[in-house]
Amino acid sequence: MIELILKQDVEHLGRRGDVVKVAPGYARNYLLPRKMALAVTDANRRVVEHEKKMAVVREAEEKSAAQTLAQRIAAAECVIARKVGETETLYGSVTAADIAEALAVQGIELDRRKIQLEEPIKHLGEHSVAIKLYREVLAHVRVQVVKDEEA
Repeated sequence: MIELILKQDVEHLGRRGDVVKVAPGYARNYLLPRKMALAVTDANRRVVEHEKKMAVVREAEEKSAAQTLAQRIAAAECVIARKVGETETLYGSVTAADIAEALAVQGIELDRRKIQLEEPIKHLGEHSVAIKLYREVLAHVRVQVVKDEEA
């Protein structure tokens, strides 16, 4: 077994800065070539500790920015017009991309993959949609699906 210091979080192994014991082949063929780990030395311990401190500061800034964005999203309301049939059912559906586009019109740029829709919206009315902005920051936006009058 070889001891290594992780430079980043590795699933099923450990978090950044942890000293872990791994098989020599795993270290040589996976962790070291991908710069995910370093050999255990005093100099490398200092480097990883410094990176940890910088990461904590960076994460705090990102979380603060995400909380600010969450407040803006909570105040926003998306109104999306869709064509409907005689029985008030939508032709098509409202997807995460549609919601991201509606938020972009309001000046809130957002990656559509952060919008957590279990399945596309297929009914008229008001819906609450969750948006995961950061690890612990979750925002909800009100999406109003209305009948398109041009149809």
